[in-house]
Formats: sequence, structure tokens, C-alpha cells
Amino acid sequence: MSILFFKIVLAFYLAGTFAYLSYLIKQRPIISTVATAMLCSGFLFHTVSITLRYMEAGYTPITNLYEAPSFLAWAIIGIYLIMQFRYKITVFGSFVSPIASILILVSSAFSKEIGPLPPILKSFWLPIHVVLAFFGDAIFALAFCAGIMYLIQEHQIKSKKIGSFYYRLPSLKVLDDINHYCLTIGFPLLTLGMITGSIWARHAWGSFWSWDAKEIWSLLTWILYAALLHGRINIGWRGRRAAVFAIVGFFAVMFSFLGVNTMLSGLHTYDR
Repeated sequence: MSILFFKIVLAFYLAGTFAYLSYLIKQRPIISTVATAMLCSGFLFHTVSITLRYMEAGYTPITNLYEAPSFLAWAIIGIYLIMQFRYKITVFGSFVSPIASILILVSSAFSKEIGPLPPILKSFWLPIHVVLAFFGDAIFALAFCAGIMYLIQEHQIKSKKIGSFYYRLPSLKVLDDINHYCLTIGFPLLTLGMITGSIWARHAWGSFWSWDAKEIWSLLTWILYAALLHGRINIGWRGRRAAVFAIVGFFAVMFSFLGVNTMLSGLHTYDR
């Protein structure tokens, strides 16, 4: 049943993406309503799909390359919908929904078979570590979208060729504030995710740190966001520099999330 709901989720997210992109172009309220309805419906079916997967597997369903991208997409959409309903920035969905749709498509490319949980993953720390890390990654995805939108707006202003997108996207200040807000929430979650991961590693492998490929890339990602947070608080980084850092940081997140598992080998190749 979880697979059936997963297919429904993919259909709703793709339809929502198309509707949000249409809204970005035409800015009609009815399109905004349809887009939001598609995404909300997809999120509800996604929640059911993850719940059924948990019931079928008997353990936290975030342990392989089918489940992990799906869960990240769910977290991204959930956080975005909260932001949309609170701040009424519907156009943001035009940048967020494609990311979620791509993650679902990536997820669908991997085996959906439910196998026995590896002994190393039978730990109290599994749900704590992955939930913290994934929600941090999801918030960084929103910062990435804000960064892309910031660069688009800035380019229009500097080129002195104000296009139609200028009136459809939020102001530079709003986008920079979103970037900063996401960083102040995402970075602590990323940090807690790494700390709980280290504690788990100590119990599983006898060492807090193994210099595994996943650990190295996670550390590099943490350093990058730490530099951005330090720059914003102590140096006054704003605007373009912060936007570029948010974009580069999310690429690092995605490589740590998918690239390490598919291109490199190590202790973490069976999860995330």
C-alpha cells in the first residue's frame, strides 16, 4: 500500500510543480489556490505513505536510497507549507516544489523492497540522528531557494532591465531575511545531527569519529555553514555573498546526502 500512495504523491507533486510554475508566470489567484491544494494533497498522501512504510517495515523508514530522498522531500514540503501559510509567499513554491519532485523521482529509481534492518541500524539513536539531520537539510533547501531568487532579483536590478519577475518575487530584503532565518534554525539542527551521529558511532563502532567519507563531507558542509553564520553575525555578510554561500552549501548537502552513497564507499553506504 505504501508504494501505491507513493505513486499518488509523485503525481500530486508534479502537478503542484506545474501549477506553481504557471503561477510564477501568470500570477492568477486561482492558479495559486490550485497549486497549494495540489501540494497539500501530496503532502497528506506522503505522510500516509511514510506511515504505512513504517508499519510494513517495523522500523524507522529512512534507511536506504528509496526512503531517504522521499523523507527529505516530505520534510521540505512540510516546512515550506508552514512558511507559506504564515508568510503568504506563494511564489516561493515555484522554486521549492521542483526540488521535492526531483527528490521523489530520484527515490523512485531505487529498490522499494523492504529488507531486514542491518544490526548497526538497530539503535535508539537512528530516528533522533536522521530526523535532526534531515530537517536541517530541508531548511537549507529553503535557504537555497531564497538564494536563487535573490540572485535573480539582484541581476534584474543591476542590469536596469526590470522584467516581469521583479514584481513577482519577494524583495531583496525579504529574501535575505529568509536566508538568515533558515540559517539560524538549520545550523543548530545540523550540529545536533552531527553530535547525535557521533554518539551513535561511539556505541556502534567504538569511536566518535572514523574519517568515513560521509563524516568528512558532513564536516565540510558544517564548516561551510558555520562560516556563513559567523560571517553574517560578526562580519555583516548580507545579500549576494550570503545567497551564494547558501547555494553552495546546499550543493554540499546534496552531495553528502546522495553523492557519497552512490559514488563513494564507507561505513554509511547503507543509509541516507
